[in-house]
Amino acid sequence: MGNEGGGFEALQRDDPQVAGGYRLVARLGAGGMGRVYLSYTRGGRAVAVKVVRPELADDPVFRKRFHREVKAARRVRGAYTAELVDADADGVPPWLATLYVPGPSLSQLVARRGALPVSAVLWLMAGVAEALHAIHEVGVVHRDLKPSNVLLAADGPRVIDFGISTALDSTLHTTQGAAIGTPQFMAPEQASAGEITPATDVFSLGQTVAFAALGEPLYGSGTALHVMYRIVNSDPDLSALPAQLRPILARCLAADPQERATPAEIVEWCRRELGPEADTSGGPEVWREVVGPPVPAPEPALVPTLSATNPWTPPSEGVHPAEVVHPSAEVLRAGRRRTRIIAGAGALLSVPLLAALVWLGSEISELNRDRDDVSSSATPSPSASGKAGSEGSAGGEAAGSAGSPVSGTPRAVAHPLVRLDEKNSISLDAQGQREDRKGDIRLVCGNSRCTLRSGTSAMSQLPVEPTDSYEECRNYLAESRTRSSDLPLVVVAEGSRICVKHRSGAVGMLVIQIKSTYLPDSGTNFLMGDLTVWPAP
Repeated sequence: MGNEGGGFEALQRDDPQVAGGYRLVARLGAGGMGRVYLSYTRGGRAVAVKVVRPELADDPVFRKRFHREVKAARRVRGAYTAELVDADADGVPPWLATLYVPGPSLSQLVARRGALPVSAVLWLMAGVAEALHAIHEVGVVHRDLKPSNVLLAADGPRVIDFGISTALDSTLHTTQGAAIGTPQFMAPEQASAGEITPATDVFSLGQTVAFAALGEPLYGSGTALHVMYRIVNSDPDLSALPAQLRPILARCLAADPQERATPAEIVEWCRRELGPEADTSGGPEVWREVVGPPVPAPEPALVPTLSATNPWTPPSEGVHPAEVVHPSAEVLRAGRRRTRIIAGAGALLSVPLLAALVWLGSEISELNRDRDDVSSSATPSPSASGKAGSEGSAGGEAAGSAGSPVSGTPRAVAHPLVRLDEKNSISLDAQGQREDRKGDIRLVCGNSRCTLRSGTSAMSQLPVEPTDSYEECRNYLAESRTRSSDLPLVVVAEGSRICVKHRSGAVGMLVIQIKSTYLPDSGTNFLMGDLTVWPAP
């Protein structure tokens, strides 16, 4: 999860208004750990505030990891890193704030304009290598260097997000042998859960630079398992890269970590290739030409945005259900809001009194509405209502009868960000995630593969660009020849949509948000995703 500088989104219903005394102005980005928001210090300096998801904040293992992130970030200083400003790893929820970098990430820039010119790539490589030198100097390995963790300011790159970094003197390089990082930018030893060293970051630097020069990942696309297999078992093909970059990238991408260049050697090599330009202001000029002017950041709010008090209305057709905060999900979050209210009371001491009172009152009002809503039916989501004009049309399905319509569409029940591992399960009912293996869908791993398995339901992965509706799932399951009680996860990627039909007639859609099944025999595999359930009519 990084500070995706240069892009702003308005705060939504489920966003906090204040974190650790910082009034949040806009969204900057999101990831598996939580969300990043724009805010300002009391002196007017823009900062990026990372707020951890409440679901993860209750996990003691995650808390330990977040403590490690904060500790690592406090130690790192450098011209090409985003400095830590403030943090509270024991907060409710945990959060940290770094200096805001006004510029897009490398992944955003390449998506927008394609491959970068060689001169820009050389400046990029030198800056990121200098950042790695500063990181390694204090005994830290980043472990997740990738294009989305490199922000491009007008004066050069910034390396961010030490979310899975670890101290070099720690023996816990991985969690119970699990491979941690982003598959397309891992080093071979990282993909195979081997020893992590500073050379691991150098391999990821080589991949990141190759991505900037090619406009696409060096090891290609496909499932995470296939990409990791190529990284571990094949030499990189550098033939499509500019000839000037091949010698240094060959050293960065050496299979043996001992043969890789050091960050200091990379900086010196880049300076030689840049020639006289390395001692002039050529770098900033290149970045201004490539990146363009920064997008002006929203001004600090005098009072927190009160969008959380607005009544829920269905968004326009085509919005993904994972992007919708359903009223049923709000009911599930009622317990979490109690914690936020307690935190809001503490905020009275650090933000203007009127602003904090207004925010706290809105939270209490929402909690009271949630209590009233528990006894009423959940409002249908866009996924439940299907396409425009279908409301009230024949859309249900009789239990055990494929395609037998009944009047109306079942009301959706949302279970945001459920976790499925090898010890629990999920059910197509109001409970959603279970702590035992008695649910409708289980994660089963072993013999070098992981599978979603069910004894009660048929499953099928939706094709590209589904409509995300109840009718889409129901009809596809009725027509698909690939539906089965077993779904191999080797063909499932993050963002995939899986339709499930229970023998009772209930239909569910699981949208995969996080997939960690790269080591099927390790016992540490899990999935996280957004589950929407349409009960049996």
